Amino acid sequence: MTTINRETERLLWAQQALDDPQAQLERASADASFRSYWRSLSAGKTWILMDAPPDKEDIRPWLDIAQRLTKAGLHAPDIRAFDAELGFILMADLGNRLYLPELNDQSVDGLYDDAMQALLKMQLHIPCDDLPAYDETRLVAEMELMPEWFLQRHLSYTPTCGEWDIIEPAFRCLINNAKMQAQVFVHRDYHSRNLLILDHNNPGILDFQDAVKGPVTYDLVSLLRDCYIAWPEDRINAWVENYRLRCVNAGLVNVDAATFKRGFDLMGLQRHLKVLGIFCRLWYRDGKAGYLNDLPLVWQYTRDVGMRYPETAPLITLLERVMGERDIRLPLA
Repeated sequence: MTTINRETERLLWAQQALDDPQAQLERASADASFRSYWRSLSAGKTWILMDAPPDKEDIRPWLDIAQRLTKAGLHAPDIRAFDAELGFILMADLGNRLYLPELNDQSVDGLYDDAMQALLKMQLHIPCDDLPAYDETRLVAEMELMPEWFLQRHLSYTPTCGEWDIIEPAFRCLINNAKMQAQVFVHRDYHSRNLLILDHNNPGILDFQDAVKGPVTYDLVSLLRDCYIAWPEDRINAWVENYRLRCVNAGLVNVDAATFKRGFDLMGLQRHLKVLGIFCRLWYRDGKAGYLNDLPLVWQYTRDVGMRYPETAPLITLLERVMGERDIRLPLA
């Protein structure tokens, strides 16, 4: 039986899907998963092929969420062809103007306003009761990535039983915070590397396949306390209150400013504890070193927010003691 390698299989599938035997593929991007993206020019139009090896990724959730986003009037890529068994999707090319390189003091208010309008539309109009729940099991599993990959693997430190007595109450506080919030559609990676600037219906939305039903502040904190770019706290506070008022006016939440801000802060702390672990895992398990350079900003968020609340401050003190003066961007020798 003759077998072909993934590169050849990908190209042949693209040529068939485009009905263009001369079509070629150039790498467009890769991400933190096993997926890769390839650009092709055919008949004067560019297309993106997503390659998700079927033994590593399942494209059916991506297809499902893309359809939900489009039905809600949001800008996900149009799909021309797909093969769930092979793990290929051919989609319209939304361009390469990611939010991240174009965010600055002058542009951010307008771009974030677009992103928050789209977020509210997602939360109001996308059905999510049949999506996986962002429940206690999932929240705990995510936070446990921090002691496993950040403490034990990256800092070579194993918490003692007494130190777990500090970690676990902080985790419990963050779980309770998430469960108390309104539960809505959650993109889970709604940030500047997954949003595209478009000429109309801005933003283009990418990397949405892990969507769940979960806390109303999760995507907001992903956007405003982005792991790849930081803003002054007073500016973040103004955006948070602006979004709370939109949610109140839409009937999505009915909480005061202090309650919403606490929920936002603690949801961000849960996310950033998880990301400390994920960014380390991306190096030690997957060989992707670049994310280590983003650890200082993630740690800054974790420390600054964690110290504001008595339920989580002991955890931050513990992490500070373990880290000492180490440059956390450097991998373990």
